[in-house]
Amino acid sequence: MENQIFQLQYAMDTFYFLVCGALVMWMAAGFAMLEAGLVRSKNTTEILTKNVALFAISCTMYMICGYAIMYQGGAELFFLSGIEADGVAGAEEAASYAPAADFFFQVVFVATAMSIVSGAVAERMKLWAFLAFAVVMTAFIYPMEGSWTWGGESVFGLFSLSELTENVIVDGEMTYYAFTDFAGSGIVHLAGAAAALAGVLLLGARKGKYGANGQINAIPGANLPMATLGTFILWLGWFGFNGGSVLALASVESANAVAVVFMNTNAAAAGGAMAALITARLLFGKADLTMLLNGALAGLVSITAGPDTPTALSATVIGAIGGILVVFSIITLDKLKIDDPVGAISVHGVAGLFGVMVVPFTNEGTSFAAQAIGAATIFVWVFGASLIVWAILKAVIGIRVSEEEEYEGVDLAECGMEAYPEFSSK
Repeated sequence: MENQIFQLQYAMDTFYFLVCGALVMWMAAGFAMLEAGLVRSKNTTEILTKNVALFAISCTMYMICGYAIMYQGGAELFFLSGIEADGVAGAEEAASYAPAADFFFQVVFVATAMSIVSGAVAERMKLWAFLAFAVVMTAFIYPMEGSWTWGGESVFGLFSLSELTENVIVDGEMTYYAFTDFAGSGIVHLAGAAAALAGVLLLGARKGKYGANGQINAIPGANLPMATLGTFILWLGWFGFNGGSVLALASVESANAVAVVFMNTNAAAAGGAMAALITARLLFGKADLTMLLNGALAGLVSITAGPDTPTALSATVIGAIGGILVVFSIITLDKLKIDDPVGAISVHGVAGLFGVMVVPFTNEGTSFAAQAIGAATIFVWVFGASLIVWAILKAVIGIRVSEEEEYEGVDLAECGMEAYPEFSSK
C-alpha cells in the first residue's frame, strides 16, 4: 500500500512539475510578444528571431554542460542512466518526481534569464553577437551562480551562500541564516538584468534617443496590443514559475503551499500594475500603458523571491512597491543615458534586487545580511563575467550594427526580411 501511495504521489508531482515547466516555457512567447510590441516595426523580425533562437540555445547548452555545472551529477541524466535515476542531481535524498522533469523545469528558467537580455539590447545589436553571448551565458555564467545558490556549492571555495551569518543562538546552538530566493528574483531576474546592463553599457544608446542638453526623445513601440498580450502571457506563465518552485503537489501541505504561492503571485502583479499606473498618472498627468505593463511585471519579479510566506495583503504591498520602483528606475536610467527599449533592466534588475531584500520582512528564517551578500554575489559575478564576454565579442566581431543598418532597421540587415512587408512594398 505504501509503495502504491508513493507511486501515485510520484506521478502527480512529476505531472505537476512538467505542467509548471510548460507554463514557464510559454513565458518565452510572452517575452517575444512584449519585446516585439515595444520595438519599432523595422526591428520586429530580428527580435522574434532572437527569442526563438535563444530558447533553443539555452536548452542545448544547459543540457550539454550547464546542468552539470549547476548541480553535481547532472551529467548522468544525459550520458549515463538518467531515465532510471532515483532522484534529481544534487538532491540529498530521492525526490518525489522524475529527474528529467527537474531538468525540464530548470532549463526553462535558464531561457527566462537569457530572454531578459534580448529586450535591453534591442534595435542596435548584431544578431550573431547576441547569440554567441547566449551560448556563454546559458552554458557557464548562469549555471555558475546557480551552483552557488540553488546548487548549494561554495563561491569559488571562499564561502557558502547556504550558511552566511551565524549571529543567533537557539537552544544553545548557533543558527545559520542562508540566502533565500524561492523562485529566482535574484538568481534568474537580477542575473539576467546584470548581463543586460553589461551589454548595454558597451553597446551604447540607439541613435536619436538622447539629444543635446540632456534631452530624452521617446521612441515608441510599434504594437502596444502585442506588448499587452505578451504581458498577460508572462503573468500566466508566472504561476508555473513560482508555483512549480514548491516542487510538490501530492499532499495537503504541498497543495496548500501551491495555492498560497498562486494567490500571492497574482496579488503582487495586481499591486504592481495599479501602483505603476497611479505613479505614472501623478508624474506625467496621463495613464501610461507601458508603465502599467512594466509595473505588473515588476510586481511579479518582486514577489518571486518569497511568494510562500507573505499574506495576500503583504504580497500586494510588495508588488506595489516594485511597481513604483520600476517607474522611477526607468526615468533614472534615461537620465543616465542607459538606453533600455523595453525597461528590462529596471523590471528585472531593480525589482529583482528589491524582491530579494524584502524577503526577511515576511520570512523569519532569513536575514538582511544574508540576502545582501547573496544578491551582491550574483550581480558582481554575472555583471563582471558578462562584461568580459561582451568586450571580447566587441573586439573580435563587433556587437553593434552600422549606423546605416540601424536606420534601415535590423530586420533587413540581420534577417533579410521584414515583419510587415506590405507597409513598404506598396
